[in-house]
Amino acid sequence: MSSAEPWQTAEVSGPKKATVITKPAMVRAVINHARHPLLIIGNRAASIDIGEKKFVDYLIDLARVHKIPVIATGHVNKSLRDRGYTNAIIMPAVEACQRVADPLWHGIHGKGPCDLALFAGLPYPMEWTLLSGLKHAAPHTKSISLDNTYQPNATWSFANLSVKDWQENLAAITAEIALEGSADV
Repeated sequence: MSSAEPWQTAEVSGPKKATVITKPAMVRAVINHARHPLLIIGNRAASIDIGEKKFVDYLIDLARVHKIPVIATGHVNKSLRDRGYTNAIIMPAVEACQRVADPLWHGIHGKGPCDLALFAGLPYPMEWTLLSGLKHAAPHTKSISLDNTYQPNATWSFANLSVKDWQENLAAITAEIALEGSADV
């Protein structure tokens, strides 16, 4: 059973809370609508097993298909490189969020301000704080938490999911994206 309450129950996010991702297609639609998305991957993504794959494997698929620029925080860049993904920029998570919040920052590749930030693999309290900062200081940027714990400060977040439900959702997102991406080739 999934829940839309903060994973750390003492945290109070205020009256505005994240919309729960109920269908994996919601994530695809939001990404397709974004002009300048950015994927921020924390070091936990390399160590989380989701079935036979690591969380980072799903994130690499997401970044490749949609050509989403990636910021690797912590030591996750080694895991990305070990899997053949060499396009990530290394930056501390706090600095990345400060740049995302700045409407004058034109992204990693200088194409325009970030309008969608996807978060995955950061420690829960850190992600909570970073998303709170974006929620209050960056109204031009929407956010998605791809972790299996509800992040109420994001714009969209999965509810508190079991690993099995989380795997099914991530597999559905990447399957739908892969099908869509293959039609464009």
